[in-house]
Amino acid sequence: MAGLWRNLRAQLMTPDIAETTMSRRGFHVKDEPGRQRLEAVGASFLTGFRAAVEARDETDIGRLNLIDRQFRGFAYEGAAMGYAVLDGVTGGRRTARFLTGAGSPHVYMAYVGIGWAYAKLPRWRWRAVAAPDPLLRWLVLDGLGFYRAYFETDRFVRRQAVSPVPWPPETPGDYPRRALDQGIGRASWFVAGADPDVAANIIGRFDSARHADLWSGMGLAATYAGGADPDDLKKLAVHAGRYRPQLAQGSTFGAQARLRAGLVTEHTPLATEIFCGCSPEEAAAVTDRAREDLPPDGTEPAYEMWRRRIQAHFA
Repeated sequence: MAGLWRNLRAQLMTPDIAETTMSRRGFHVKDEPGRQRLEAVGASFLTGFRAAVEARDETDIGRLNLIDRQFRGFAYEGAAMGYAVLDGVTGGRRTARFLTGAGSPHVYMAYVGIGWAYAKLPRWRWRAVAAPDPLLRWLVLDGLGFYRAYFETDRFVRRQAVSPVPWPPETPGDYPRRALDQGIGRASWFVAGADPDVAANIIGRFDSARHADLWSGMGLAATYAGGADPDDLKKLAVHAGRYRPQLAQGSTFGAQARLRAGLVTEHTPLATEIFCGCSPEEAAAVTDRAREDLPPDGTEPAYEMWRRRIQAHFA
């Protein structure tokens, strides 16, 4: 009976895969291989989400390791969303156990997946979902920004709406808006269909004060998700112009996430060489060094100091 309930719950909660297609979303299609790759990302995410919401516990998702290494991280991102939604609706510690267990190698993607869950939960239930790392919790807002840009593209990409959230609650200033913008920039790579000209045009329509964070997200997506050949990656780097350090910083995040999970593909070194001028291992080492001796959050979050140190390395 419990198995039947979990299966029914998964059917009711898992979105229709058609919602992740480029045609349904109205995204630009550069070419057929690019369309297939970006749609495979969405399909893998939903596979992970369903695996989590129908799992008996946080260890019952081993089948995700059978997913192609290009897309496996997105499945774990979806699983994190699934556990976070369940915790937000029914309570429990699924997300916390996932972050320290099966999701630990994919921890960067897992925090992003929690942000997807925030998009579906009422704000008063956010506190029920574990996001304990004071540095990586900013990736939750990256995930929320991605969700908004991906599913509410007219509002948050084409009309460039600004809608920050008062989270984390103790944070002064408007930094949550900037964390959201990194996610919006990351989603814009999908909206552009991995076309560097379209991607640059999308960012160019935003207020210039938002460009740095948007380019950071763009670099992360172009490195982690892929979808572009070396010529297109070079073109994207040229388009970034004065924001090359932000593009590189996002790229190091993507490289670090793939390295930690053991999911480096042939695309990863192509992207880091063009954006960062180094290998994925060297790019990830920059993030590790920049993370050393970070102060606690003050008027500026430690997360932003971390990003700025990385950007300064590539300036």
